[in-house]
Amino acid sequence: MQKQRVSQVFVPGGMPKLTYVERTQGEIREKLESAKDNLCKLVTLTGQTKSGKTVLTQMIFPFTDPNVIWVDGGSITAENDIWEQVLDRLDVYPNEEVNTSDTASTVVSGKANVSASILIAKGGGELGVSQNDGSTKGKKSARNITSKNAAIKALAESQASLIIDDFHYLDRDMQGSFVRAVKPLVFHGVPVVLIAIPHRRYDAIKVEREITGRLENIMMPYWSVDELKQIATIGFPLLNVNVSSAVVDILASEALGSPHLMQEFCKSLCADYSIKETSEKEIKISKVDDSLFKNVAESTGKVVFDKLATGPRQRSDRLMRLLKSGERVDIYKVVLYALSKMKPGMQTIQYEELRSAIRDIVAETPPQAHEVTRVLEKMSEIASNEEASTPVIDWEREEQKLHITDPFFAFYLKWRAH
Repeated sequence: MQKQRVSQVFVPGGMPKLTYVERTQGEIREKLESAKDNLCKLVTLTGQTKSGKTVLTQMIFPFTDPNVIWVDGGSITAENDIWEQVLDRLDVYPNEEVNTSDTASTVVSGKANVSASILIAKGGGELGVSQNDGSTKGKKSARNITSKNAAIKALAESQASLIIDDFHYLDRDMQGSFVRAVKPLVFHGVPVVLIAIPHRRYDAIKVEREITGRLENIMMPYWSVDELKQIATIGFPLLNVNVSSAVVDILASEALGSPHLMQEFCKSLCADYSIKETSEKEIKISKVDDSLFKNVAESTGKVVFDKLATGPRQRSDRLMRLLKSGERVDIYKVVLYALSKMKPGMQTIQYEELRSAIRDIVAETPPQAHEVTRVLEKMSEIASNEEASTPVIDWEREEQKLHITDPFFAFYLKWRAH
């Protein structure tokens, strides 16, 4: 049996080459691959956070392929940042040299990175003009063109694929402006793929309006328990580890539809049994301790939980409320502790359900309705400002609904140390 390292078999948050699971009979993959074949449509891939969207896209558009440009939406503060990254990846600078002559025999020589026809050269390039009519009537002029125009030209000439990950990070106006800019590229078959979370930050309607009739939207469905189990059933045999089906069932059911969490559980289970690489002798595992889930929870969700519990700022005058547990906490922790009691998973929570959970944990008069909604609004605001690809919670005031949008945060609510 070939030796494998655990770190190569189970890769939470990375590219799992050995435990990659082909889902839904490859339909999603086929749709993504069609973008390469002169599809002439803007492709959007949407699905829950940490559901494997980036991993799947990298299988088709490898990050290491020189003809594929990956842009991380989280690194973009202005639209020009996108075009600068495109130019950098294509090794092009936004300047243009135009050579003219009044003779028919003009030779343009030099080095251009994309195409001599558009004469975009890095660092000014080396461009010259020579004539053979015996006179020197040639003229060379240079002008700067915008990064945006240079990048669009370079993409058109190179036919490089452009992938924007975490597209929902861009503000809504920037999303619309970007889509308008790439319409001509899409029309001419240049592959453009936007990866996003179906959240209100991502204005799908605006994107569709900007490119009516030329949009191919691919939905990444939730991972089923059976699909998550495949990560374990593929990976553990590579390490000569026999994990009981009961344990695999528990791991998959706790993963909340997230392959990232499932990879984390499998790797942690190996660590609990001091497995670092393929074992000479078969190792049998027939139980999993709750401490595994608690440890994973502490390492994945505690930071944002604590930030939400702190609230917008530390204040000494917040009313402390007595809980049935004997602890005294302010209203921010009351709300979070109530959520923790509910163990909602990735479900949407109705406001009255949350109010009921709050009444169950407080020993005194529960906070009033307007106090709870104010806290939910503040928490949603804090979550939106966090350096994460999407807020972990989202309060929809009009509908009186609270959405738990991050599986790591949902997992922490269930398994945090009380």
